Amino acid sequence: MNIAVLVSGGGTNLQAIMDRIHDQTLHGVRIVSVISSSHTAYALERARKHNIPSRVISKKEYPDLDAYDGAMLEALTGSGAELVVLAGFLSLLGPKVVKHFSNRIINIHPALIPSFCGHGMYGIRPHEAAIKKGVKISGATVHFVNEHYDEGPILLQKSIDVLEDDTPESLQLRIMNECEQVILPQAIQLIADGQVCIEDNRTYITKNEDRTVRSK
Repeated sequence: MNIAVLVSGGGTNLQAIMDRIHDQTLHGVRIVSVISSSHTAYALERARKHNIPSRVISKKEYPDLDAYDGAMLEALTGSGAELVVLAGFLSLLGPKVVKHFSNRIINIHPALIPSFCGHGMYGIRPHEAAIKKGVKISGATVHFVNEHYDEGPILLQKSIDVLEDDTPESLQLRIMNECEQVILPQAIQLIADGQVCIEDNRTYITKNEDRTVRSK
């Protein structure tokens, strides 16, 4: 399965995907494009080191959302991507992209949806909210993407205990290492193996031999 990975920052989750492909834990998957919303994202350098085609598509460089949406759609379809993976991508995708890749876009969110999610909940903010709320567990969620922030069907979640001496920064690091970088490659593999069915906004993991996400 050909995948495009969309990024905005350092690309640690991109690196995790590349590492799992390299050690063949993630198999039958090829990254055909890395697209960044920022010219300064270190994820671009990670892509270059692995000879993966990369480019920048920044919303602020287009006159309106429709033009940005069209440029993103052209880049994704032109790359041959079958699945779009948002790995720390901070921009909301436009309706053309979401419609064309319906049930073929996934995102990793650094909290257990429906907690600490939605517009503005990115980076350190979900972890600050978790510490402030005093939750005892937190984690990460892989979900399919629709037109709204963090509202698509949930595919995988993984949790860890929130320690009494955790800070937002320490919690962020542990969730990244112990949750995000574990379940994101797992989710990609499930989809590549045709084991994901979506029905009534819920996902089910099946044992079928299909090579595409099925939707009822």
